[in-house]
Amino acid sequence: MANGSRQAAWEFFGAELKRRREDAALTQVELGARVFVSGGYIGQFEQAIRKPQLDVAQRIDEVLQTDGIFERFWRKLIKEQRYAEYFAHAAELEKLTTSICEWAPAVVPGLLQTPAYARAIYLASNPLSTDEYIEEMVGLRMERAQILKDATRPVYWVLLHETVLRVPVGGATVMAQQLGHIAEWMRSRKILVQVLPFSTGAHPQMGKVMKLMAFEDAPPTVYTEGVLSGNLLDEPAVVKRSQADYDLLRAAALSPEASLAIIEAAAEDYRRCAGTT
Repeated sequence: MANGSRQAAWEFFGAELKRRREDAALTQVELGARVFVSGGYIGQFEQAIRKPQLDVAQRIDEVLQTDGIFERFWRKLIKEQRYAEYFAHAAELEKLTTSICEWAPAVVPGLLQTPAYARAIYLASNPLSTDEYIEEMVGLRMERAQILKDATRPVYWVLLHETVLRVPVGGATVMAQQLGHIAEWMRSRKILVQVLPFSTGAHPQMGKVMKLMAFEDAPPTVYTEGVLSGNLLDEPAVVKRSQADYDLLRAAALSPEASLAIIEAAAEDYRRCAGTT
């Protein structure tokens, strides 16, 4: 399903939700209260601005007595989406953010990856896949990164563990290009990056990817990711705790200036190893 037709399908989902809600004589606030989301969320579902998670679609079916139509519709759209199910909703929300604060303990975040680095990551996870599949996945990752090039790009603040700089993903040449790419974005003042050095020792969120997303007219959300799994959470207490963990990481990290220096030094080391200096 192409992007346009998928969006049209979500718009139909929203229009049908509005029709069924009004048939049940419920306001957006009333339906939201019964399915445990805000009335504003229901409005965004109806306008196809945000997509409900599966459990919300199931509760909507239960409240509106729609015989599972919204769950079936959700499963059909998710099945045909281009991202893994556990990440698809987070990928959609990235486009709507006003700010993204990301913690990367092991690899460069997808929004900052170069094609060569992304290709090495996908090949490591899918060694028997076809070239066509790998290139499709790389293309999707590069497409996501376009939000950082838009005039309305979100504020993007990234914390990298020093591990990210030292593991030679794809080899020395790839790493030199990747770190050079990050340094270039930093020097142009389009993103904020800090490095958490090895010397920090124990820290919050050890080994866990974390992305905090803020929006103009919706509550903030936190996305965490494990092995072939992800959690998108907007419970205020959870988001607050995650923000506190991020703040602790940020306080322990090197300054942006010192971080740029260590990233550029690592890039230079890789260039020497690759014999490209």
